[in-house]
Amino acid sequence: MGDLFNLTGKVAVVIGGNSTLGSVMAKGLAEHGAKIAVVGRNFKTTEIVAKEIKENGHIANAFQADISDLETIKNVAQEIEEWAGGWDILINAAGKNSSTPFFEIAQEEWDDIMNVNLKGVAFTIQHFAKRMIEQERKGSIINISSASSDIPLSKVFTYAASKAGINNMTQFLAREFAPYGIRVNAIVPGFFPAEQNRKIMDDARVESIMNHTPMKRFGKPEELKGATVFLASDQASGFVTGSFLRVDGGYLSMTI
Repeated sequence: MGDLFNLTGKVAVVIGGNSTLGSVMAKGLAEHGAKIAVVGRNFKTTEIVAKEIKENGHIANAFQADISDLETIKNVAQEIEEWAGGWDILINAAGKNSSTPFFEIAQEEWDDIMNVNLKGVAFTIQHFAKRMIEQERKGSIINISSASSDIPLSKVFTYAASKAGINNMTQFLAREFAPYGIRVNAIVPGFFPAEQNRKIMDDARVESIMNHTPMKRFGKPEELKGATVFLASDQASGFVTGSFLRVDGGYLSMTI
């Protein structure tokens, strides 16, 4: 392990760390020395991820919180601080999707997706970043955007709108937090075999995606580790903030 990507002594909080992609990001950070707080709404699956990290010789603990409920986020922040003293890295990997046609979207579904993908991320950052500033703890916040965040994909109206909001939020907070030494960036995944993508896939859609992806395949979750560790490392990306790192197989930004 080179010093450039050495995260020894750092504490990383991974919200949605029990998800397909979030768990891989958590494991990638752990492999480079970070102490991991795995946070998920489903405590059973969160415990499984933390256990896997510990079985590989790293430090991790599982915590339960629902990103759409700010009180649980405040509570889990206190629990993590009691466990680790604070944090240096925050990953916002929780997310929801839906393929409901536009004219059939109900307010309840809109609110549910926005509460997780946008509102929940905003207020999670507000709480965790405030504590970082109070502790004079420099570090990195990494949001998870989407290939649908710039030119929206068909069939995922609410999801695409929420991820466009994540892009705006990322750039705004990068400027806001720069004086405190807190960098804010986003990873922009293409198509990975995550649970929320499986819900909107059929043969025609898969073919269309492959036709717009030069590498002609889906991403492997492990292929997000490098981007995550790079953006988390002050040594590797200390002058990188307000940026979007695409991990998408060359996916062309076109409506499909």
